[in-house]
Amino acid sequence: MDLRIQNLCKTYANGVRALENVSLTIRTGMYGLLGPNGAGKSTLMRTLATLQDADSGSVQLGDLNVLQQKQEVRQMLGYLPQEFGVYPRTSAREMLDHIAILKGITNRRERRELVDAMLERVNLFQHRKKAISGFSGGMKQRFGIAQALLGTPRLVIVDEPTAGLDPGERNRFYNLLSEIGENVIVILSTHIVQDVKELCTNMAIINLGKVMYSGPPGDAEVELRGKVWQKSISKQDLESYRSQYQVISTKLVGGAPLIHILSDTNPNNGFTSVDPDLEDVFFSRVQQVA
Repeated sequence: MDLRIQNLCKTYANGVRALENVSLTIRTGMYGLLGPNGAGKSTLMRTLATLQDADSGSVQLGDLNVLQQKQEVRQMLGYLPQEFGVYPRTSAREMLDHIAILKGITNRRERRELVDAMLERVNLFQHRKKAISGFSGGMKQRFGIAQALLGTPRLVIVDEPTAGLDPGERNRFYNLLSEIGENVIVILSTHIVQDVKELCTNMAIINLGKVMYSGPPGDAEVELRGKVWQKSISKQDLESYRSQYQVISTKLVGGAPLIHILSDTNPNNGFTSVDPDLEDVFFSRVQQVA
């Protein structure tokens, strides 16, 4: 089953154009949607999750029209938004049971078995009677994935899922997402390049509502081969270099800025060639409409 997005557009009442002719084909597996804050990622996610309408365009999930057959889509959908609300004093088991009812799982025995199996899967069964308000950030995210997976969805959408997680929780979350992605479409919306690089075989970069790249991360890196150069400079020279070269990124190394620039030819002046990575791809693509 494929998710096919064609010419999707959305402009808000204040004039902000959140989506401009977005077209993507997303197949089973982990798919990364990468972009800076305000790029249009959350607007696209909410539209795919049937939470808001587009102005024009079409979205097909297999034979379903996502923009028109919303109730049918919701039965096949798992959604973990960046912020999700729960009753904080309710236990994990009670909350998940309530969500299972909302998803149409009415048989009490079947629902209890499913809820307990899902809590076991996300390593929360031992905390099933604990109020969600007492969960750590990582535990709340695992609960979020558990509720998204109830009802065996065919499409799972996760929006900025690793924000605020410590490295251990982040790795466990990676492993869980990878396992899910073996059988269903999982869309990972994030501004963290490392998330996409480690998890996704296909991706899109979106900025200011436009798709700047779609395809495998490795292919995007190949396109920049021989065009990325780096140099360590002094802080006071940074603005001068920005005016002379197409600086795509800077980071402090040993207290001094290390800049990456984009150039089809050797810029000399102490620059050395560097193998491009996904961060170089991201920053170079985002600057095209920045």
